[in-house]
Amino acid sequence: MANEVKDLSKLRNIGIIAHIDAGKTTTSEAILYRTGLKHKISLVKGDDGGATTDWMEQEKERGITITSAAVTTYWRGHKINIIDTPGHIDFTAEVERSLRVLDGAVVVFDGKMGVEAQSETVWRQATKYGIPRICFINKINQIGGDFYKSLDSIHKRLSKNAVAIHLPIGFEKDICGVVDLIDMKAYTYKDYADHELTVGEIPAEMLEKAKNARSLLVEEAVAADEALMEKFFTQGEESITEIELKAALRKRVLDGDFFLVTGGDGRGVIVEKVLDLITDYLPSPLDRDQGQTVGTDPKTGDQIIRKASDDEPLTALAFKIATDPYVGKLIFIRVYAGRMTSGSTVLNATTGDKERIGRIVRMFADKREEITEITAGDIAAVVGLKDVTTGTTICDPAHPIHLESIEFPDPPVSIAVEPKTKSDQEKMGIGLAKMAEEDPTFRVHTDEETGQTIISGMGELHLEIIIDRLKREHGVEANTGAPQVAYRETIRGTAEAQGKHVKQSGGRGQYGDVWVKFEPNEPGKGFEFIDMIKGGVVPQEYRKPVQQGIEETLNGGVIAGYPVVDVKATLYDGSYHDVDSSELAFKLAGSLATRAGIQKANPVLLEPIMKLEVTTPEEFMGDVIGDINARRGRIDSMEDLNGGAKLIRAYAPLANLFGYTSDLRSMSQGRAASSMELYAYEEVPPNVAAEIIEKRNSK
Repeated sequence: MANEVKDLSKLRNIGIIAHIDAGKTTTSEAILYRTGLKHKISLVKGDDGGATTDWMEQEKERGITITSAAVTTYWRGHKINIIDTPGHIDFTAEVERSLRVLDGAVVVFDGKMGVEAQSETVWRQATKYGIPRICFINKINQIGGDFYKSLDSIHKRLSKNAVAIHLPIGFEKDICGVVDLIDMKAYTYKDYADHELTVGEIPAEMLEKAKNARSLLVEEAVAADEALMEKFFTQGEESITEIELKAALRKRVLDGDFFLVTGGDGRGVIVEKVLDLITDYLPSPLDRDQGQTVGTDPKTGDQIIRKASDDEPLTALAFKIATDPYVGKLIFIRVYAGRMTSGSTVLNATTGDKERIGRIVRMFADKREEITEITAGDIAAVVGLKDVTTGTTICDPAHPIHLESIEFPDPPVSIAVEPKTKSDQEKMGIGLAKMAEEDPTFRVHTDEETGQTIISGMGELHLEIIIDRLKREHGVEANTGAPQVAYRETIRGTAEAQGKHVKQSGGRGQYGDVWVKFEPNEPGKGFEFIDMIKGGVVPQEYRKPVQQGIEETLNGGVIAGYPVVDVKATLYDGSYHDVDSSELAFKLAGSLATRAGIQKANPVLLEPIMKLEVTTPEEFMGDVIGDINARRGRIDSMEDLNGGAKLIRAYAPLANLFGYTSDLRSMSQGRAASSMELYAYEEVPPNVAAEIIEKRNSK
């Protein structure tokens, strides 16, 4: 491998993010080829066994990226850790967890489609984490590929502050390079698989266009620097040197709201210009948050600041867990401060336990190289940690710190799953538990009433992939039930109720008596318990059991067996018996009060509403809209896209969207595409709620 880069300013932790099929993985492959890690270019759907960063069987088959693969490579004295992330919305948690630990991102767009539905989602996620970005408009060499139309769609839908730094030479199949607006040279190739670009003069017919584009770039650059702006206005554009221009542009990109744009055929050598943009303009760990990380003291809650330096106490975050077929459980770690050495003892700040670091490996997609330590700012994988999950802080035992974890939404879709043969039951349990450990948006539980194993995920495709992995990786064939919606219950009114548990039947009796007030909590706030007992009408040791009784009953549902959410319960009165009262009696009293109180507080059913985005040719628009309306959906907006396509934004209940992808395909002759993500939980209309409740209670 290349010599290790020790200078932190020359390290880049970069994500490649995009809508599905925009060409992220192909671009990553070309980068590996151009930087010498691969000897030939792999195409994702090619016949050579697929891409390096897509090494799961399903990824090779479907041509989509499911897991984030971390790849380390080197370019012009810089070390670049690249995380190739999924574009499908069902795997959005993969994007989210990667962004949490990245310093910069390359956003890839399909030059035929411009900005697509998921492009907006990943863009919003990057904005949420303040990630500086550069834009790469891919596939402009294909029929319908258009750099300028795509740039226009970025302006309309994402940001006006996106400015070309390179202009493509040629159009569609004749694309053969770019004009670099910094040094005003042409960088061309004869074949996309060439090893290097040829530097030459700008084609005469492009000179005027390039000069105008450069003027715009210079104007945008000087806006960030008063002294430079004055120089620009007094001495003209020619007075701004290349070094000054690059420094000013870098400053603007690092601010996080200005984006340089390039484009080309992402399969090949043109990614050299993307690599240049990564090293020249995207941040090093020293540029992000002034090169420091903020955490809290696990004991006191006080704020702690750690600098991105090897001399600081170890501060690291686990952002991904993967099961490697050869070495077992791999934990991907970003070290923010200090150094992590193999064989050393570290503190798991989340559990409070100490663990020993086993081997440390630098990942080159599915290949690995053993190293002895990870230093500040770097990303690598660790073997041997046991109780670490996504979002766990790992630190120096003598200097504990807790970093903000990564939050994931609750999965809205569930299916029952059982092995085809009884003997596979245990194997299935182990396989599902491993996948739940790797993927924080995938959950497994056993339905206590039916004894069935229920798995939950972010969408139908998500669960389809899980079942597929179960078969391939764990050798378990499984039968699945129909998808089920994760409904919720809540209350709209306020009620007070008594819960009294009294039992006198020989021997010691049982006595617990409480009065509880139930009222709606703010949406998303969850359950809140308030103890308003004055004096000793309910002794202190019985109040916690009351809370437990209330919580357990809410989790089991009251009107239809779905968890009750966003409820405030205030314990304000009660009575006890010197001899017969017990924790169990008060727990049961809390449960009885909950059943009575929720029933009186206008309980309602909530359902997950999905944000649906459909791209369709205009001739199918009427059918698509009619179908969305028939699914209890509501249209939010419509807009025109490149090539006469329409984008429809709508909201619809998840319950009515099962099988939507294939229905959409058949109504549009396979030409429409859709993406959906969880938007909110909303009240189910009374007539639909009555049906659901009746169905649940008749089981």
